[in-house]
Amino acid sequence: MKYISKILLIVCISLLGQHAAAQPPKRKKEAAAKEATAVNIPMTDRAKAQFPTNVTPTDVVWKREMYRTLDLQKEKNASLYYPVEPQGENMNLFTYLFKLFINKQIPAYRYNFDGDESFAAENREDVKELLDNYSIYYEEKDGAIVVEQSDIPSARVLSYYIKESYYYDQRTATYSRRVTAICPVMHKAGDFSSEVVKYPLFWFKFDEIEPLLSQQKVMSSSYNNVSTMTLADYFTKNCYEGEIYKTVNLRNQSLSQYCKNDSAVKKEQKNIEKQLSDFRKNLWVQPAAAADSTTTVATDSASTVKAEAKEEKPKRTTKKETESKASKKSSNKSSGKSGAPRVSVRRVRR
Repeated sequence: MKYISKILLIVCISLLGQHAAAQPPKRKKEAAAKEATAVNIPMTDRAKAQFPTNVTPTDVVWKREMYRTLDLQKEKNASLYYPVEPQGENMNLFTYLFKLFINKQIPAYRYNFDGDESFAAENREDVKELLDNYSIYYEEKDGAIVVEQSDIPSARVLSYYIKESYYYDQRTATYSRRVTAICPVMHKAGDFSSEVVKYPLFWFKFDEIEPLLSQQKVMSSSYNNVSTMTLADYFTKNCYEGEIYKTVNLRNQSLSQYCKNDSAVKKEQKNIEKQLSDFRKNLWVQPAAAADSTTTVATDSASTVKAEAKEEKPKRTTKKETESKASKKSSNKSSGKSGAPRVSVRRVRR
């Protein structure tokens, strides 16, 4: 019996092997394609499924877009720069984004000479080409690009360019401010001078990196070292501070191109900030005609109340009027004029 069971087991195994070998080539290709697709799913798609984000609506009635520069030397922007070297899981924004980029988890887009961004597929940066252009040392191990922490130029990224969108959504009757793109800027001294030269590296589309920014925390206070927030919350809550250097306009000019000097640039920056503030304040203010009519009605009702109160109020008498009344009473008494009925007695002669 033992030999028979062994023989049956061998026969079953051989039949299974023949069945697997007889699988049609088409089915094999489909299975291989499914496996490849499952392996090559972008990290951003998975992250978007786990961390849904709010996308800027396109069918709004009013929108204004502008660019700001964030100086990481300022206190409000320090959360994006420190720690310069990673400390455990804590790292600054550029180190985090750079590692995601070289691992091909997020795409980066070429910085154009005019400063505008384009998120088309043909503008995506190649990892090797970018590392070679900026002389960043790397190694290839098992087909993967490896950059040591000491070779990541996080200390030299001292500013960021960001693009913002201010818009009014008529469907929800809300006024919102949202970051739409981020560009790290490297600061390097010139080859023949000590003057610092800025090198904008590449653009990141905020909607594509926001799910992953939700997974990285940064310290948010110098006075309470336990206070932290995610990088996504940092940008969503607009915790940064930056100066406007360009707005989207018909001539595609930056402020420095149509302002004569630095003082004119400062004045234009304040003017743009005031325009944004005034637009937000005037969204829920009553129209001028309605406000005037309301004021007129209120004034008329107030005057009516005052008139009625004036009529009901007893008349005050002065001291002279009181004395004159008293003198009249006394004169009436002396002249025989009184309120009592008069009785006359007539004498009869006898």
